[in-house]
Amino acid sequence: MSSPMSSPMARQLVGKGAARTVRRRAVGDSRRPGWKTYLFLAIVLLISFFPFYFTVLLASSDAATIARNPIPSPIPGDNLFSNIARVISSDIKFWQALANSIIVSCVTALSVVFFATLAGFSFSKLRFRGREGLLVFVIATMAVPTQLGIVPLFIVMARLDWIGKLQAVIVPGMVTAFGVFWMTQYLREALPFELIEAARVDGASMIRTFISVALPAARPVAAMLALFTFVGSWTNFFWPFIVLGSSNPTLPVALQLLQASYFKDYSLIMAGVVVATLPLVLVFIVAGRQLVAGIMQGAVKG
Repeated sequence: MSSPMSSPMARQLVGKGAARTVRRRAVGDSRRPGWKTYLFLAIVLLISFFPFYFTVLLASSDAATIARNPIPSPIPGDNLFSNIARVISSDIKFWQALANSIIVSCVTALSVVFFATLAGFSFSKLRFRGREGLLVFVIATMAVPTQLGIVPLFIVMARLDWIGKLQAVIVPGMVTAFGVFWMTQYLREALPFELIEAARVDGASMIRTFISVALPAARPVAAMLALFTFVGSWTNFFWPFIVLGSSNPTLPVALQLLQASYFKDYSLIMAGVVVATLPLVLVFIVAGRQLVAGIMQGAVKG
């Protein structure tokens, strides 16, 4: 068995570029990021975490202390849990709002993943007349501001008698142009035509091919899309505030009622923000490992 080519030999035979390649392969996985990389990542982490930490500091204080000194102490106070209890026991329909947010976010995330994957599979792997023009039209809708469609959308919801009902928030968000574009681009590269042809030869229908072939292939990017959609739906305030109001609110709409007075208790408001943020933190903690595993699995080509 021949010995591997050394760096000087590679430089002499085929030039400096090949020598660098040989040197990289010789080093292999022994290279580790330097202290500058870890320092940069630590700074980014601290900057990203600071707003939430500042919110916790305000939530653990009280209104009188915040009025005297708007910049809180760097050490959290003793009022965090009491302020959270005040938020939960207030008249903002907290538990109803929490349940509504969970229902809207979960249903919206699942529906966006399913319908966006179905549309992405059709645009990327099926051949039909007007395919490219329709895809361009779907992508172009992303340039239209959401506020421009509020009035006609509200009229439609009023005609359907959906004002104040959760379906008025769920149905308009069941599929997004961004999700369709994302799934189309991913499946175009990640799903070979040979797999579709093999499934068709085995007698699978197109729907069966989509469920058994396209959905497993799209699992890594579908997890990312589901997470982003869940977060966006959970934090959405504009449309639920208009169509639901205070009668059947989601959590952001209910928390807005905490400051609907002349005097604003910022410790109470920030405690509500902490309560609304904790479920998102738990989702990232629980789904983080599966999310990275799915991405790594999608990056491996078999």
